[in-house]
Amino acid sequence: MNALTIMPLAETPDSVTLRRVDFEALTDLLVDAQDLADADAVKARLAAGETEAFPFEVAERILDGEHPVKTLREYRKLTVRGLAEIAGISASYLSEIETDKKPGSFDAMARIARALDAPLDMLAYME
Repeated sequence: MNALTIMPLAETPDSVTLRRVDFEALTDLLVDAQDLADADAVKARLAAGETEAFPFEVAERILDGEHPVKTLREYRKLTVRGLAEIAGISASYLSEIETDKKPGSFDAMARIARALDAPLDMLAYME
C-alpha cells in the first residue's frame, strides 16, 4: 500500500493551502471511503435478509432500457396475469405499465413492488 504524502503550500491557524493534485487525491480518498461504507451497508442488509441481490442480467436488462416491472416479473417467473392477481390490479393495466402506455399510479407501483418483493425505487422507470 502506498502512503499518500501531502505537503501543504501554506498554513495559517484557520486554513491549509494544498496543491490541486493533493486536494484531488484527498477528495478521491473520501469518495472511496464512502463507496466502501455503502458496500458494507449493503452487505449487512443482505446478511440480515433485509434486501436481495439481483443477478447482473436483471440489472443489465433494465440498464438496456427494458421496463423494470417486466424484467423483474420475468425474473420471478410470473405471467402478466399472475403478477396482476398477486398485486391486486388488472392484467390489462399491468400490461399498459410494462409497455409504457401508462406510468402506473403510486398505489399500483407499490402493490407491484410488494408482489415482486422488490424495492419500489427499483421500479422507477425513465425512458
